[in-house]
Amino acid sequence: MKPVVTLVLACLLVLAGCQSSPSTNPAAGLNSKSQPESAKPKSADAVLLSSQHCLSEYLREQGRVHYGPCLKVISVDNSPPRVRDDGFIEIHIATPITLNTSCVYRHADGSPIPATMETTAFQITPSTFKQPGQRWYLHAHKQARQVVGCEPTLSRSKKPTYKTD
Repeated sequence: MKPVVTLVLACLLVLAGCQSSPSTNPAAGLNSKSQPESAKPKSADAVLLSSQHCLSEYLREQGRVHYGPCLKVISVDNSPPRVRDDGFIEIHIATPITLNTSCVYRHADGSPIPATMETTAFQITPSTFKQPGQRWYLHAHKQARQVVGCEPTLSRSKKPTYKTD
């Protein structure tokens, strides 16, 4: 009798675990049915832009992560950004906007290096965003290593545009 009870309990636990797992792959993107409505822009003609983002690159030969520069949007057309709970800013497509950004490089432990902080403006033109509903990331640079300064770069990916050789 004990093995039967144990088997039934094991089956129930497995089934309960399957019920709590997502029905679709969360990495499938914005069109994933498992993504909540709050992950989409409230306006039908807008995109979502990360309000802050840090680059990093895994160095396989050294077995560690290299912490690259971080970028934060500090103003949108000279007004504080309206950052959503998920860390994104809603931006209407076909609208020229000036984003003022702050960039800072990081130590090997990931902490910021205050002496490297600089600000720069990033221009969004009416043709920058063509398709509403997408998520975009504004990187401090095109790659995580061997770069200097603040050169904001738009990307649909969280990863750097280029890997460092």
